[in-house]
Amino acid sequence: MTAKFKEQHRPQFHFSPEEKWMNDPNGMVFFNDGYHLFYQYHPYGTTWGPMHWGHAVSKDLIHWEHLPIALFPDEHGEIFSGSAVVDWNNTSGFFGDQPGLVAIYTSAGTYPDSNRPRQRQSLAYSKDNGRTWVKYEGNPVLSDVNITDYRDPKVFWDNDTNKWVMVLATGQSVTIYTSRNLKDWKFASEFGNKAGSHDGVWECPDLFKLPVDNNQDNQKWVMIVSIGDNGESKEGSRTQYFIGQFDGTTFVNDYDDATILWLDYGRDNYAGVSWSDVKDGRRIYLGWMSNWRYANQVPTNSFRSAMTLPRELSLVSGIEGVRLVQKTVSEINAIRKETVSHQEKIIAANHPVSIPLNNKLIEMTIQFEKVTSNQFGLIVQHSETEKTSITYDVLKEKLLVDRSNSGKNSFSTSFPTVQETPLKLKNNIVKLQLFIDTSSIEVFVNDGEVAVTSLIFPSEAGQELILFSNEGNTIVSDFKITELNSIWSSK
Repeated sequence: MTAKFKEQHRPQFHFSPEEKWMNDPNGMVFFNDGYHLFYQYHPYGTTWGPMHWGHAVSKDLIHWEHLPIALFPDEHGEIFSGSAVVDWNNTSGFFGDQPGLVAIYTSAGTYPDSNRPRQRQSLAYSKDNGRTWVKYEGNPVLSDVNITDYRDPKVFWDNDTNKWVMVLATGQSVTIYTSRNLKDWKFASEFGNKAGSHDGVWECPDLFKLPVDNNQDNQKWVMIVSIGDNGESKEGSRTQYFIGQFDGTTFVNDYDDATILWLDYGRDNYAGVSWSDVKDGRRIYLGWMSNWRYANQVPTNSFRSAMTLPRELSLVSGIEGVRLVQKTVSEINAIRKETVSHQEKIIAANHPVSIPLNNKLIEMTIQFEKVTSNQFGLIVQHSETEKTSITYDVLKEKLLVDRSNSGKNSFSTSFPTVQETPLKLKNNIVKLQLFIDTSSIEVFVNDGEVAVTSLIFPSEAGQELILFSNEGNTIVSDFKITELNSIWSSK
């Protein structure tokens, strides 16, 4: 491993750029046995700047090969977020007998003789597995002078209508367009002006179909929409989703406009979208692990930002309706090392149990069963003065992830915080799965029904785990701690 991948706070099993600034994942597509990840990239600084598309590729979604910059700014502007697809049937005319990759992205500049932002959609194509790109001479292919925030195209092929479909973030809504050839786009419909949360500008939409409870005869469409930071909300930027029906033209929400479904209750999962053309049919999601409230200020030096772990998405029905479930992809097995299983324990009231942590990279699964306690959970003790705690409050029916003392936090008054998740006990039980990296904790609750993603910046790796139970007893079972390898160990 080179020194570049050993810096303090460098994630060891999450994707991060070799150096400089990164934000939104872009152009995620599977092609020729490789998962392509493009991303918003500023190669000349560690804060947001003129956007390029960085590029990496993986065989297993866990280990990544960094590749040269794919797309550079041009006469149409900077290269904002977008998507990539495999044009299997050469609908674009860019390819001959072999399929190729087409990137659809936002060209971001200003109107002539004006400071008003101008955002338009453009194309580039690759005939060599994404290693080199040619920009379409007819760019831009889609524009609207009346809409200022007009960006982040996510495109997919709809087999039912034999058309390409684009979902585009348009201010406080998502606008849907269709095309036969990726070049000529027609307005289809608009969704969301009154639905869900409007705490910030809508960004980075995605739209895809999933079976409910793994029943292929009962499928729903999921629309993901990220919400930018308006400077006033407590959470900053975050991501919501909608569940409904899509007929190739119009998305119809299954729930009333006031219903808000959050993808992640942590502060640090934003702008996530899913991979296109995954062969085995899985819907795999990846998010930018940061928050616009403080992304430019986090205490890393040579690089800024990382991505979440890749997550397989599914739909599960419950008492409150159909909800999105997230689980880390099975490929995580590639970095699992030794697992230590702990015997079932009764945590007595106000008698915490301490367990040493011998590795800084950890996966943990643990089940808490309420006996008489009104509050129970665990503390990751990073150092004498630094800790991250996860608490279930029985009376408030909330899971609390407290990073207010987890390490460096003076860079933003918004960073030290307690993240709250509404959560009801199931048979008096809460199941947790944690992935603890050098600068993040991802918490999956009850087999992925809830996710809480948090950056942390402790001065040291975790030293011990403390299990606690207040005002009564709690049973701890199915308790396992697994060491994880660094994905950069071969560098």
